[in-house]
Amino acid sequence: MIIPGAETPTKRCSRTSCREEPTWEVQWRNPKIHSEDRVKIWLACDVHQEFFQGYLEQRNFPVTCVAITEEA
Repeated sequence: MIIPGAETPTKRCSRTSCREEPTWEVQWRNPKIHSEDRVKIWLACDVHQEFFQGYLEQRNFPVTCVAITEEA
């Protein structure tokens, strides 16, 4: 999530009420409604990355977790 109104682009974990800086991109799509070229991204901190991945895998959505690097 990008924080609206911030003077500099600030990102934080997509989990509700989490204020941590993200360290993961959780890339996924719902194959029932998204074409293969459509990928959605949730940002996750180390604590919530497994939560998001598990949530999406339970629904049989294709999911990939990619570590966010300083260069990105």
